[in-house]
Amino acid sequence: MLRDAEPGARPRLAATSGVDDLEGLTFDIKRFAVHDGPGVRTTVFLKGCPLRCVWCHNPEAISRKPEVFFHPERCISCLTCVEGCPNGAQRVTSAGLRVYARELCRLLGRCVENCYSGALELAGRPASVESVMAQLREDASFYENSGGGVTLSGGEPLLQSEFATEILRRCKAEGFHTALDTCGQVQWRVFEQVLPYVDLVLYDLKHISPEQHQRYTGANNRLVVENLRRLSGCGASVEVRMVIIPTINDSREFIEGAARLLASLENITAVRILPYHRLAGSKYTKLGKENTMPDVDSPSNEAMLRIASWIRRFGLEVIYPQAD
Repeated sequence: MLRDAEPGARPRLAATSGVDDLEGLTFDIKRFAVHDGPGVRTTVFLKGCPLRCVWCHNPEAISRKPEVFFHPERCISCLTCVEGCPNGAQRVTSAGLRVYARELCRLLGRCVENCYSGALELAGRPASVESVMAQLREDASFYENSGGGVTLSGGEPLLQSEFATEILRRCKAEGFHTALDTCGQVQWRVFEQVLPYVDLVLYDLKHISPEQHQRYTGANNRLVVENLRRLSGCGASVEVRMVIIPTINDSREFIEGAARLLASLENITAVRILPYHRLAGSKYTKLGKENTMPDVDSPSNEAMLRIASWIRRFGLEVIYPQAD
């Protein structure tokens, strides 16, 4: 059974046994990841996010339901998708144009299964705890040899709190280092549920201004900042991550405001700054969504180095690989 925790709703803790059939909704499992925590890692991406960041690089992570990518450049017009769709979502117009009518799609997945060329791709598949763990165990030797482990990401993995908790609990029981990549926009009791099984929190900081955070993500940052303070207070190891987007959050005022907050907290292991890019823009079109990504260039290496120097003045360690 797939169970999601609404933001603010009290999640149900998974039992410690008999949960192999507990299901979550994943949209990717990335092996040999090297930027999602220490060492070589496997990153499990869960669907669903409470925020609507205009610069989101994973738009397929936002919805808490499966979605279908349509890659028209791969389509060979074999029409097996049309023949296999009982609802007319996949069809050919009188002009001979192949059309995917998403409003008619019931996400049965038959079109994806029948697509020989890979023009249709399902984003979001139910996965049991045991099926995920079986994939994670395949890379156990890499975790051990590199000091790596498993990272849960999204979307916001804590929206599927019961599933996320059980995956993390099982990973800890098998000796895997665990990391949680979170936007922080969930109730604190959800953090309390998972923290016993988390070695490192990767915490996204979008904007220090409540008003600008509301404008660009759909929610103010009160809960995000409150949870960050609580994580610091309870001794959790936290790496803060900031995607630097020109004209939105790259001003010295924002950077120093964020650094001032972080310098006042304990257990902030590092601040990792990441340059914005528009490489994911085509994903929106292929999902039938409006492309909301800002029409700005990636910040230059010089700008990133300057931002790193502003943060370091507050005594914080900054991770920016290009600065090495």
